Amino acid sequence: MALLKVHRLKTYFYTYRGTVKAVDDVSFDLEKGVALGLMGESGCGKSTTAYSIMKIVPPPGRIAEGQILLGDVDITKMSESQMRQQIRWKRISMVFQGAMNALTPVYTIGRQINEALTHHAGMSRDEAVGRTRQLLELVGLDRQIAQRYPHELSGGQKQRAFIAMALTLNPDILIADEPTTALDVVVQAQFLNLLKRLVRDLRMSLILITHDLSVIAEMVDQAIVMYAGKIAEKGPSEEVYLKPAHPYTQGLLRSVPRLKTPSQIQWIEGLPPDLVNPPPACRFHPRCKYAMDICRKKDPVETRVGSGHFVSCWLYPPKVT
Repeated sequence: MALLKVHRLKTYFYTYRGTVKAVDDVSFDLEKGVALGLMGESGCGKSTTAYSIMKIVPPPGRIAEGQILLGDVDITKMSESQMRQQIRWKRISMVFQGAMNALTPVYTIGRQINEALTHHAGMSRDEAVGRTRQLLELVGLDRQIAQRYPHELSGGQKQRAFIAMALTLNPDILIADEPTTALDVVVQAQFLNLLKRLVRDLRMSLILITHDLSVIAEMVDQAIVMYAGKIAEKGPSEEVYLKPAHPYTQGLLRSVPRLKTPSQIQWIEGLPPDLVNPPPACRFHPRCKYAMDICRKKDPVETRVGSGHFVSCWLYPPKVT
């Protein structure tokens, strides 16, 4: 059984302009010890999906429909106090975009980690100090970092410290939202290697959110391509990269510079749609060079095109059985 099942999730923002359908009928499974990548352009619903899983969608947004099953528990039905006591940081942790700037500037790194351990794990102060040192070493930091304040650390060190905080209560799932933002290339590589090691050694599941396709290619076992609040394509990352089926996925991959091939960079013309008034039927059809009449009239059906590889596109009509 999957560790996490997201089933027909709809998360909408109710604004004065109308209802923004930020996540609209999204479904996927996450197995234990698997790294899953969410990719797509800005505004496609990646981060909102993560906030929905944590049940921290900021107002005026809320989960409108769907299920998020952690084991056999539907967390969409849980109260805020239940989420705080049973789920967040204990079962699911999240490293937010720009997390390096979320550390409290007037507390040392050690104190910030210690507080989570004493308040949520019931540890004594001495036990918390010992566990803090172990966590810092686990993420590749010297234990003396515990005595420092955030302003004394580099960007990479702060990001690692935040990972240590996210691991304090041994969660089953770690969500990392654009974790390499603002890091230089060398530190990015070190940080991604750290995440890979943690997933392998701790048998932890990872949901990695990024618009950087090279990061997804390097890091994940399963890839999900999102567009305008919906899933365009999903499957094993190697399949999605080597045999992209959806025109949007193909366009994303063609826009990435390649060192070893002479192919010219191409881009997807147009802009993502306004999710208050999205295009009818397939949301990608105004930008798709393969668009057909049915694409403007009917939502595409998810179709299997390979082993665990699915695409929502009328270029691949559902097979009649």
